[in-house]
Amino acid sequence: MRLGTRLALGLGVLSLAVFAVVGTALTAYMRDYLEQQLGEQLKLIQTVQAKDAAAHGTVRRKPYYGWYTAVYDVSGGGVTLRRPADVPGDTRPLADLARAMARSDTELMRTARIDGEGTYRLRGCEVEPGVVLVSAAPVEDVEKTVERLVTVQVVVFALALTALVVLGRRMLRRGLKPLSDMAHTAHGITSHDLTESAARLPLRADGRDGGREVAELRTAFNRMLEHIDDSLAVRAEAELRLRRFVADASHELRTPLMSVRGYADLFQYAAANEPAEREKHLGRLRAEAARMGVLLDDLLLLARLDAAEVEAPLRTADTDLTELVQQAADAFRAGRPAHPLTVTVNASAPLFLRLDPQRIRQVLDNLLANAAVHTPPGTPVSVEVAAVGGTALVRVADAGPGIPADHRERVFDRFYRVDKARTRDRGGSGLGLAVARSLARAHGGDIDLTSRPGATVFTVRLPSRGAR
Repeated sequence: MRLGTRLALGLGVLSLAVFAVVGTALTAYMRDYLEQQLGEQLKLIQTVQAKDAAAHGTVRRKPYYGWYTAVYDVSGGGVTLRRPADVPGDTRPLADLARAMARSDTELMRTARIDGEGTYRLRGCEVEPGVVLVSAAPVEDVEKTVERLVTVQVVVFALALTALVVLGRRMLRRGLKPLSDMAHTAHGITSHDLTESAARLPLRADGRDGGREVAELRTAFNRMLEHIDDSLAVRAEAELRLRRFVADASHELRTPLMSVRGYADLFQYAAANEPAEREKHLGRLRAEAARMGVLLDDLLLLARLDAAEVEAPLRTADTDLTELVQQAADAFRAGRPAHPLTVTVNASAPLFLRLDPQRIRQVLDNLLANAAVHTPPGTPVSVEVAAVGGTALVRVADAGPGIPADHRERVFDRFYRVDKARTRDRGGSGLGLAVARSLARAHGGDIDLTSRPGATVFTVRLPSRGAR
């Protein structure tokens, strides 16, 4: 059964139990009240009858219709009924009460059944020593009143129970409608194809009915859908980047592989050539192999940095960042003399950080190489080292033409080149900035970019916690 039906039936069963308890208590109270009233009425009548019996020996005044009155002489263990008396055919209950009254100091009252008459309420009182007055009143009216009360209760409670179940079922159905809407939304999600690369979940559970609990459930349900939606979007973006990455990597590796194959094919004719020619081909083979090695090393490093379950391949030690910058600057001046380089250190003491010197040197070399490759000869390049609060900053700037605004967000993507026409010999593989940012983030820092014509600045931020 549905939840609403079960709740309605449960409410009906609970209401039935409540009605039964209330009806039983009300019926018992009413019975006791009527019997008490009948006893009070017997007491009032016996007050008058006792005077009549004391004056005339018997009761001459007739009681109510259906009531009985008897006067007994009690001596020892025997009782004698005085005549005339208005008594039923079966006088044993009355005589028993008179006999018990002779041994009691108080007035007695009991309920007894008289054969041929029914159930009566008996009351005895002493008129004078040895004389007992017994009055009997039928309880039939009390029973009929109680039966009518029970009948009325059953009818009223049955109607109330039916109305409660029917109306409660409708109210519960209305109150549970938001849950049905959420179930419908969930069924809609199950029919949605989540295997698509651009899968999204446009479905949401709307509405404001159902109370605070349903609203909390609806909010949690919608948050879950948003989380799933965001996860699907991240997955789709990751799949798209993976496909682009694989395509770019394949494209980057295809050229050196074809070159190696071509030079290898030339070797079958190299025996007829001069030794110098063979050395030329061997040199080109070594250059292409070295290029592929560098590319594969960068790809492997990026893969290890991206793997969340694998610790970043860092070998940290207390290192003077200023000295690393000076070493990178000396190597840049030696390898690229066409670009004048200036180094500025805004620190009064050596700046020691807990880092991997080889990897941070790789970051600096990649940024300096990027500045040289993407600017014309003679363009000034500068490096500034500073410490701000708990962060060490290294700014690598050049006075080149700058990076267009629509390319700034993607310059750190893998295999991305701002100038698509640039040759690979000059432009590299497009992994330098991606590797630099990944290494900086592996150290808990990051790399920011600001660019405008005449001023492109890459800022490396490294946390100085753990430094001395």
